[in-house]
Amino acid sequence: MAFNEVLYKEIMEELDISKEFITDVAGAFRWDLEQGLKKSEYSSLPMLPSFIGLPAGNEKGEYLAVDFGGTNVRASVVRLMGNSTFEVLRWVEKPLVTAEYNLINSSASSDDLFNFLAEAVGEAVEGDREKPYFLGHTFSFGTEQKDINHAMLIKWAKEFAVPGVEGEDINALLEKALIRKGFGNIKPVAILNDTVAVLLASAYNYPDTRIGCIYATGYNTCYMEVMPDVGRPACIINMESGAFSKMIPSKWDLELDRASEQPGRQRLEKMVSGKYIGELFSRLTKELLDLSQKPSFSTVDMSAIMENSSEAVKIFVDTLGNVAEDEEIIEKLRNLAKAITIRSARIVAASWAGTLWHIAGSGRVEPQHIAVDGSLFQHMPYVQENVRRALYEIMGAEAGGLEPVLVKDGSSIGAAIAAAVATCR
Repeated sequence: MAFNEVLYKEIMEELDISKEFITDVAGAFRWDLEQGLKKSEYSSLPMLPSFIGLPAGNEKGEYLAVDFGGTNVRASVVRLMGNSTFEVLRWVEKPLVTAEYNLINSSASSDDLFNFLAEAVGEAVEGDREKPYFLGHTFSFGTEQKDINHAMLIKWAKEFAVPGVEGEDINALLEKALIRKGFGNIKPVAILNDTVAVLLASAYNYPDTRIGCIYATGYNTCYMEVMPDVGRPACIINMESGAFSKMIPSKWDLELDRASEQPGRQRLEKMVSGKYIGELFSRLTKELLDLSQKPSFSTVDMSAIMENSSEAVKIFVDTLGNVAEDEEIIEKLRNLAKAITIRSARIVAASWAGTLWHIAGSGRVEPQHIAVDGSLFQHMPYVQENVRRALYEIMGAEAGGLEPVLVKDGSSIGAAIAAAVATCR
């Protein structure tokens, strides 16, 4: 099978982004962030206020959490015990799509969907219709938020198409469903983005946490904004950082963007997130091998290809056929997957550095934890070490005080903490 050596060299040089490149990205990200706070038309970052601050760590009580961001809905009862400790008492997870029903497409009604959520919450409290509960709701779709408990869905994503929800107050719909199902004792009091939930969950354990990040199928970051002169409340800001566009993409990034569902949007996300880096690897493999059809590699495939040479052979045999007979080609494709992954990690680190510089202002970046949830950060080879290496390249000695920490189940724990913070103010 032919392999384009000249193109391979060009691609690898393009993916090998320098210290100067990521330092420039960090500076541009800070500029965009600060322009976004001023609502400048020149910013590509939405900078959405969440209307909630960080927990004190001493919050106590039993709270309900709903995590609604995909085709599985999770409801849980979380006991906050103060002293930065908590335990999950009960956990219910239910699919929205089965062979018997589909609650994400246009065949379902708004009442069908929210009745289903209310039933999941009812299972989590074991049918208790007497004990008062406050509920926090992690809702991972684009919303226009008015305060901590009121957010209107702007537009469905992720193949959701249930009518009667766009433009509506999400927690109001949930509360009506809870009442219909006899759970008037359960009061939704907070709605938040999953990135904000991850920051809250980490900050409850590590009070020095100021940045929360989702690094998985998608990419987003939030941080705690305390500046009084930006025309926004002192609260956690959901940056929607995947929208950052002040970075020079390669011609292959531009081709991927043009073929995407939303050309011209989510430029940073398309260079770093799990939804897109597998697609980029697939496109580049097609060009390098001059294939008639584009293969389909996922980030799970990429992870296995990088981790294990024999597994790489198996994946390439299944996907590409006789390419597996050439060990040199296999090794070059493994290096390509690694280069795409490392570039992703370095760009992510640059977005964190720009945020940290903003938080520090004219002062020094203080030692702190950085909360991260997501499959790429948790499982992808080369990601964690290259995020850290890039932070040192950009920030020097100040990076020594930074500690990225994996926050598992942050969407649920953070929702419960949001309910506590919202009712303890």
